[in-house]
Amino acid sequence: MTTKYTLKVVTDFAAAHSLRDYPGDCQRLHGHNWKVEVEVTADRLDELGMVLDFKAIRQAARKVGDELDHRYLNEVPPFDRINPTAENIAAHFFQRLTEQLNDARARVHAVTLWETERACVRYTEES
Repeated sequence: MTTKYTLKVVTDFAAAHSLRDYPGDCQRLHGHNWKVEVEVTADRLDELGMVLDFKAIRQAARKVGDELDHRYLNEVPPFDRINPTAENIAAHFFQRLTEQLNDARARVHAVTLWETERACVRYTEES
C-alpha cells in the first residue's frame, strides 16, 4: 500500500478583472472575492512528523494572493499579456507556489480557485 498525505490550506483575495474578447457581460470590468485552496502532498513525513507546516503553506499562498489583492488583474503580470480567467489565475498560483514550496519530499498537488461560491477551477499537473 502506498502512503500519501495531503494537506490543504485556504486563503482569499479580492480583485477585479475583465475578460478580453469574451462574448458576454464578463468582458466588462467586474470583481470577485476569490477563494484559493492549496493542496500539498507527500509520501513521507519529516523528522517532526509533518509534511510541511500549515503556516508555511498559508504564508506562501497569501504572498501570491497579496500580489493580486485589490488590483485590476488585467494590469498585473502575467495577466497584462494573458487573459485573467479563473483557469489562468489558478495555474499562476500553482506555478508560483511550486517555486516556493516544492522540495524532495513535498509537492504542490493542486490549486482550486473559487470565483464564486458555486464556481471553481482545480488546476494540477499530474504525470
